[in-house]
Amino acid sequence: MAQVLIIDDEEMMCQMLCALVESQGHEATCAHTLTEGLQQAALRNFDVIFLDVGLPDGNGLEAIPALRDLRGAPEIIIITGSGNPDGADLAINQGAWDYIEKTSSISQMALPLTRALQYRQEKQAQARPVALKTAGIVGTSPALRDCIDLLAQAATSDINVLISGATGTGKELFARAIHLNSARGGKNFVVVDCAALPANLVESALFGYEKGAFTGADKASSGLIAQAHGGTLFLDEVGELPESMQKAFLRVLQERSFRPIGGQREIESNFRLVAATNRDLEKMVKQGSFRRALFFRLHSLVINLPPLKDRNGDLFDLAWHHTARLCKQYGLPPKGFSPELLQYLSAYDWPGNVRELVNVLEAALSAAHRGAVLFPQHLPAYLRSKLVRASVQGQPAPAQARNGEVVPAGKLPPLEAVRKTALEEAEKRYLQELMQQVKGNIPGACQVSGLSRARLYSLLKHYNISPSLAAKQPLNI
Repeated sequence: MAQVLIIDDEEMMCQMLCALVESQGHEATCAHTLTEGLQQAALRNFDVIFLDVGLPDGNGLEAIPALRDLRGAPEIIIITGSGNPDGADLAINQGAWDYIEKTSSISQMALPLTRALQYRQEKQAQARPVALKTAGIVGTSPALRDCIDLLAQAATSDINVLISGATGTGKELFARAIHLNSARGGKNFVVVDCAALPANLVESALFGYEKGAFTGADKASSGLIAQAHGGTLFLDEVGELPESMQKAFLRVLQERSFRPIGGQREIESNFRLVAATNRDLEKMVKQGSFRRALFFRLHSLVINLPPLKDRNGDLFDLAWHHTARLCKQYGLPPKGFSPELLQYLSAYDWPGNVRELVNVLEAALSAAHRGAVLFPQHLPAYLRSKLVRASVQGQPAPAQARNGEVVPAGKLPPLEAVRKTALEEAEKRYLQELMQQVKGNIPGACQVSGLSRARLYSLLKHYNISPSLAAKQPLNI
């Protein structure tokens, strides 16, 4: 028996949907406001949620991400009295199962419910715990988890994958992870940076050439497509691929064969394609600067990587991970973070995403050198200047709390509360890494940390950390 939640302010619609759900042998729960619906959804695991758009206290479409992020990720069926194409597009792109107008018949509403429950049943039956190789991908935010789910899906087949996202979001990390977790993981992973290749060298770099094919070709070259045989070909920034090459590469995708420059015969290459872009390829297709047929070939499975500012809760995990990695790389002693530095990191909007965060941490480590703690003064001047300038202008950058809420300008929490939160975050992360490092050995942990046994046990209990921590390494970007 499935659990179904109905969020609608119309009593008659609620009664009708309740009757429909119960007639199929399932249990129905009703909520008449968005607030009440969110509360009900947080208390119980629902399989399907019927969600109205126009509710007394908000727009149902805006609640789809929050409902999808709940434990169990219920399927969302949108019901609306005044449907429109933009609303339908938004709903589907945010993960809704279907978008139905209230004027539809009972049978039209019953079918999506039946199919959504059938889909969930089959998905749960097929679900198996998979130990993914995710080196470098750090974070546990819902936005990142969705991408990792798609990564796992992509790794089970040879389907073409397009990874989209702003610069610095980790597109190549995801491409490598797809390769490593696939059946081709032991073969070559060949990177083609379409933005870095001069237009006149793209063809020879991809297809290779025979000796004497052109001036300077004093020996034959196999080309990147041939090198990817049996493995994965990664086209980074595929939106920069010259138009003259798009048609030629489309044929390679279709035939899995090509002819080197100056060659007399076709060469086969059994490669798997993963592409990445920070551009809007669909818009480029409409403008005529990207071939429609190639776009559809690339668009088989799409992973949209979120910007760092949308990865609620991942920032500190990323900061700790990369600081520890960089300290090890440069032979520096481990570093701690002052609470004020954590607040600076939280308040910044990170337009350069994870790549910018790593660069900032690298600069801070260089400034701190052998110091044990990183302070705001160790951060690059441009970052501190931007935040202070915004504050002086009365437009402070929003400080993002751990629960994802943005504190409005002029409504910052008391400094003491901020200090306490940041300190607890730092202590918890330190203890987790400490127990991982000593493999749960209490005397060793006391020796490294300088804590007494009683104090260490007290802190471990406070932060709910097992002394025998079988450390699950955090997913790393």
